[in-house]
Amino acid sequence: MRILVASDKFKGSLTGREACEAIATGLARGLGDVAECGLLPVADGGEGMARAILDAKGGRWIEAAVSDPLGRPVTAGYALIDGGDTAVMEMAEASGLWRVAENQRDPWRASTFGTGELMRHAAGTGAKRILLGIGGSATNDGGAGMARALGWRFLDAEGLEIADLPARLDETVAIDASRAVSPPPLTVACDVANPLLGDDGCTRVYGPQKGVTPADLGAHEGRLRRLVSLLGGRGAAAADVPGAGAAGGLGFGCLCFAGGELRPGFDVVAGALDLPAAIAGADAVVTGEGRLDRQTLFGKAPAGVARLARSLGKPVFAFGGAVEPGATEALGEVFDGFAAIDRGALPLEASLERAAELLAATAAREARRFFGPEKPRPAGR
Repeated sequence: MRILVASDKFKGSLTGREACEAIATGLARGLGDVAECGLLPVADGGEGMARAILDAKGGRWIEAAVSDPLGRPVTAGYALIDGGDTAVMEMAEASGLWRVAENQRDPWRASTFGTGELMRHAAGTGAKRILLGIGGSATNDGGAGMARALGWRFLDAEGLEIADLPARLDETVAIDASRAVSPPPLTVACDVANPLLGDDGCTRVYGPQKGVTPADLGAHEGRLRRLVSLLGGRGAAAADVPGAGAAGGLGFGCLCFAGGELRPGFDVVAGALDLPAAIAGADAVVTGEGRLDRQTLFGKAPAGVARLARSLGKPVFAFGGAVEPGATEALGEVFDGFAAIDRGALPLEASLERAAELLAATAAREARRFFGPEKPRPAGR
């Protein structure tokens, strides 16, 4: 039996590769020689996407000197795969909320300039396309910082270039593209459907976690409306695209300034990994993540793996560090079987330290239930 183990990370304890290895170890222990496991770590387009794809595909991890959200010099990285033809990066590497201490968060100044610098660096290495995961941003600049890094010029009433973006975005009267450079074809992994503006837009939904106060919501929203207005019909159309509000409006910026295409994050990862072909070549699939719950079913990697597996007629099983009790019925509609890590009486901290051991033991215990004579009837079949 050929089993494809395609797990996401178990956040806080195991990388995707480590989780796959632990599951495969347990399955081999439980099934013996009847099973042959292939490993393909997956991700959903969020944190860890670049490393997961690099781990699965091979390639190089490249580091570059860029700016953090507040303009401070930092080193950020991205993956080069496919012989250097494809750059895989996450905006959070340069422009993420994790880069800024809570007491330093400043949505008036926080910029995606560093993400644009990463894109230019990748182009300079000869990359022919870029896969960009967006999310976890410290910014609410509509991608204006990224645009400036790509050579777009924001001009004031006297025709002088404004360097201090987004702080002086409301002083911009024109945007000049004459010196802009086009990055390689850009595919954006985006797992939210928020538009740029309005009650469901980036400012009102995500701004507070980045430091936007209730009193300032209108001003930040107005600043983005000005950006849309400066871009004319193209800006108005892009503002309403689902996902335009992702990462503080970076989705919008990628559409308008970089010719990007927004796609669900898991679909981007699955395409880069050639996951459908890997599933087609297996008899069964096993996936997992740190917690199986209702959120798993909405864009997370295990649900994406299950969707592909079921479309190809393959049974699919899942392991989680924990399983939400109230979600078992819904999870049973997606997976042919699932199980939580059995940590016994261990406290959480100890179980995290021993996660690989416990996951392997759980996989060994469940192997016969999943794949033996008493295996459950396939979900939805």
